[in-house]
Amino acid sequence: MVKVRRVRKGDLARVREVIESGFADYFERQLGSRPRQVFGGAQYVHHRWLMEPWGCFVAEENDTKIVGASIAIAWGKVGIFGPVAVLTPYQNQKIAQGLLKASQGFFDENKVTLQGVATFYGSPKHLLLYQKFGFKPKGLLAVTTRSLERREPTPPARPSRSAPEIRRLSSLKEAQKKAMLGRLRRITNRIYPGLDLSKEVEIVDSLALGDVLLLERERQVLGFAICHTPGASEAPHGALYVKVLAMDPTRRRPEYFAQLLGAAEEMAVGAGLQRIIAPVYTRYWRAYQALLTAGYQIDMLLVRMKRGKKEDYEREDDFVLDDWR
Repeated sequence: MVKVRRVRKGDLARVREVIESGFADYFERQLGSRPRQVFGGAQYVHHRWLMEPWGCFVAEENDTKIVGASIAIAWGKVGIFGPVAVLTPYQNQKIAQGLLKASQGFFDENKVTLQGVATFYGSPKHLLLYQKFGFKPKGLLAVTTRSLERREPTPPARPSRSAPEIRRLSSLKEAQKKAMLGRLRRITNRIYPGLDLSKEVEIVDSLALGDVLLLERERQVLGFAICHTPGASEAPHGALYVKVLAMDPTRRRPEYFAQLLGAAEEMAVGAGLQRIIAPVYTRYWRAYQALLTAGYQIDMLLVRMKRGKKEDYEREDDFVLDDWR
C-alpha cells in the first residue's frame, strides 16, 4: 500500500535521497554513466520545505518507506511543480500521478490560476505524465552559463542622481525589507497578475542562501535579481545561480538588464566563484538574445509546460529570467 501525505521535518533527509536517486537513475539511463552528484551540490528540499511546507508531499509504502516525493511552490497565483521523483523500482505504478494530484490540491487551496513545470523535452514518459493532467508543452527553457575570469571586483562607481544604482537586500533594515517586498510585488504583478515572489526573497534573506540585488534609480526599483550562492541553496558548487531576475516592464531597457546581470556577475566574482548560471525562457526573446550576446552558452534545454489561465502571458520584449525547475 502506497499512500501520499505531506512532508514532515523528519522526512527531509530521506526526501532528498529519493529525489537525487530518481534523477541519478534517469541520467544514468540517458547518458550511460551515473553522475557522482546529480545536481552538482545544489539542494532543493530543506529550504523549499521551510518556504512552502504545505506544498511538499511524499509517497509512503506501508507507512514506513518513502518511495516518491514532490515539491510544489505557490508564487502567488502561479504554481510551480518540481522536483518530482519516484524510486525506479516503484515507477509505472501511478505513484507520480498520486503526487501530482496532491500538489494540484495544494494549488487549488491557494487559488492558483496558472500551473507550470519544466521537464525533459526528449522524454515521452515525462511529457505524457503532465499531459494527463492537462499540461501543454510550450517553449524551451535554456539553462545558460558563463565562465567568469579571475579578476578583482569592480569598485562601485561614484553615484549620480540620475544613474541607476545597485543595492543588496541584506543591507536594508528589517522595516525597509518589508516595504521593499511590496515594491517587488508591483513589478511581478505587471509581468503576470498575482505573481508574487516574496517567499523566494524572504527565504534567501533569512537563511543567507545568497542575496537579492536591487536596481534603483531615484528611489524607484527598476528590477531585482534573486541570487543563490553555494552551500545549502540551489546553486551548485563553484557557481552563482540566478533564480529569478525581473525588470519592471514599464521601465525595460537593455542597459538596465545588462547592469543588473553585471551586478550578479560581480557578486559571483566577489564570492570567489568560477561561473554564473542564468536560466531563461526563450519566449522572453530579448532577454534570451541578450544573454547569448553577453557570452552565455546553453548548458541544458528543457520544455516548459503549463495549465490554466493566460498560458502564453510572456511578452518577448520583457527582460525576465525565471527558472521553473
